[in-house]
Amino acid sequence: MDKCFLLIFILFCFIEAVTPLKCITCHLHLKADRCRKGSGVCVAKKDATCMTLKIFKGVDLQLLYLECQKFCRNLTYELNDQTYVHKCCNHDYCNFEP
Repeated sequence: MDKCFLLIFILFCFIEAVTPLKCITCHLHLKADRCRKGSGVCVAKKDATCMTLKIFKGVDLQLLYLECQKFCRNLTYELNDQTYVHKCCNHDYCNFEP
């Protein structure tokens, strides 16, 4: 009985380890509107995670971009009076924001 349980446990761990990461995609989401372009799901490749890019002008959200991103880094920077906020996460659909 214990050997059977151990075998099932190992198989479950293997399946979980090879299950690809799924992320929401949206290539053009303006302000409080819906996704205008690229709406769907991507499957992250090796070294990729789910990524959210938000672009703000002051405190107002101007654009939202969601995608699978290779070598993603959490990063915030300012350029031309806009703030760019990159967020990375690594579980299914973690970059989705209702």
